Amino acid sequence: MAGQGIGGGTHLPPRRIRNADRGSRPPRRLRKTVIGVVTVAVVASVSSYAWADSKLNREVDLAKVQNRPPDGEGTNYLIVGSDSRDGLSDDDRKSLHTGTAEGRRTDSMILMHTGAQGTTMMSLPRDSWVTIPGYLRPETGKHVPAGKNKLNAAFSIGGPELLVRTVELNTGLKIDHYAEIGFAGFVNIVDSVGGVDVCLDRDIKDKKSGADLKKGCQTLNGRNALAFVRQRHQEAEGDLGRSQNQQKFLAALARKAGQSDTMLSPAKLYATMEAGLDTLIVDKGTGLENLTSMFRAMKGVSSGGGKRLNVPVSNPALQTPKGSAVQWDEARARKLFGELKKDRPVTVTDKKTGRR
Repeated sequence: MAGQGIGGGTHLPPRRIRNADRGSRPPRRLRKTVIGVVTVAVVASVSSYAWADSKLNREVDLAKVQNRPPDGEGTNYLIVGSDSRDGLSDDDRKSLHTGTAEGRRTDSMILMHTGAQGTTMMSLPRDSWVTIPGYLRPETGKHVPAGKNKLNAAFSIGGPELLVRTVELNTGLKIDHYAEIGFAGFVNIVDSVGGVDVCLDRDIKDKKSGADLKKGCQTLNGRNALAFVRQRHQEAEGDLGRSQNQQKFLAALARKAGQSDTMLSPAKLYATMEAGLDTLIVDKGTGLENLTSMFRAMKGVSSGGGKRLNVPVSNPALQTPKGSAVQWDEARARKLFGELKKDRPVTVTDKKTGRR
């Protein structure tokens, strides 16, 4: 019988087979449109990426850092938030409560380690009482011998290179990449991603930073976010409490910046990259690929794939010739640094919270 196959089954006519196959795929015009849109998006993203990479301010030369420790396992980033007012108008400074000081000092420091054990974000209080290695005083050229001082002094005296050298001397961890952002860049990045969601367990009102936030979950714009990460007078642990807020916020910012609608939209990707370039400073060996890896690691921490902690502290109010400083718990800090250097699971916990 015409149209019957083996076993008595009925074949569809050849024309129907072709139409059925064609019906399972999008029309050719639609396929071409989709391919064209994807191609344009990819090209635009690549172009934005190349443009942004060429605009990075690579002014930090880690090759100038002397007496560096040997390489460890994994990768170490030193992430610095500076109080640089570059890029801010007088009105901006007043609105953001940044003051009028010139130059730049560290407002936060985080040593982030990534490796086989995940990511660990460790805050280094700027008032940490550490040994600053010998250096040449820039204004006189005279050699200053090694001595005790606050960690922030290393940055103020000798910039990023002396800061890196000081961190390496006191931790034994070699810094692979350096990234620093000022007030203006921070505010612009937060605004470029549409704000960052945070949940507060209490009201926060701080005159010096300008923070005036209510308890509960909310989206912080750039101005409010800067006030939140800078305030410390409302924190029971002062700088240590502020460090925890900074880590929490950076992880949330990385998560927001890494959302698919941002990464897949050339316009949003371009705006996000452009927003922070004005005040973003990195070392000569750091490119956008490294910064992308850094943000992915931060994002992983916000998703539970890492740890956030402060360097172990034995005395948060040590009296010194330079004023009140933060004294590290030498034994526990040394153990933590050793675990990070060998990329082993972190076992050191915060005595008060039990966090790792």
